[in-house]
Amino acid sequence: MKILIVEDDLALADVTSFTLRRAGFEVINAYNGDTAIEQWEKEQPGLVLLDLNLPKQDGMAVCRHIRRHGDTPIIILSVRNSDESIVEALELGADDYMVKPYSTTQLVARVRAVLRRAGSTPTLGLLEASGLTLDRSRNEVQLAGGDPIRLTPLEVRLLEALMLNAGQVLPADTLIDKIWGPEGGDRAMLKQLVYRLRAKLEPDVARSTFIENVPGVGYTLLTKRS
Repeated sequence: MKILIVEDDLALADVTSFTLRRAGFEVINAYNGDTAIEQWEKEQPGLVLLDLNLPKQDGMAVCRHIRRHGDTPIIILSVRNSDESIVEALELGADDYMVKPYSTTQLVARVRAVLRRAGSTPTLGLLEASGLTLDRSRNEVQLAGGDPIRLTPLEVRLLEALMLNAGQVLPADTLIDKIWGPEGGDRAMLKQLVYRLRAKLEPDVARSTFIENVPGVGYTLLTKRS
């Protein structure tokens, strides 16, 4: 499995490369945004580890380009720890986000978790529940009589879990495991993801019509809506 490491700190890139090679992965390196896109297009890696503070094109631009043209899993590795940066990266389609400095052991675990999720995607096709039609092959959802709404891969995984269990309350920890795997994600990230998905589905995010929060438990996709 090839992993593209996009990191302009040469020392950190070397440490990360050594760690992943020791874990059995093949590593490709890029040290700026332009080269990252060139290497991604040429090598077609199975996963991208992406810094945000890059020369030429920053990591957000690289993430945006990859998501426009493919579904390669992306893990952001950055010193930026603000909610705004994390939310923006996830909204652009990143699969996970780790703040530097990070444990190399945890990094390998996150990489394997993301790859497991990418390799265990259920059969793609249409899924219908609660007046929604989710097209997993196109990352789109359609409300009855409405236009298709584009979703990020994380939003698709969240909505898929809710639709497959429509009317049932899914505990927050269960959703986190389904979306990010046991080694990644937390309740704050889940809350932000639910908010973004509801903003795309709900006419009024202050009033639940599709996704309801059950305090202290988790979330459910309503089968009867007012």
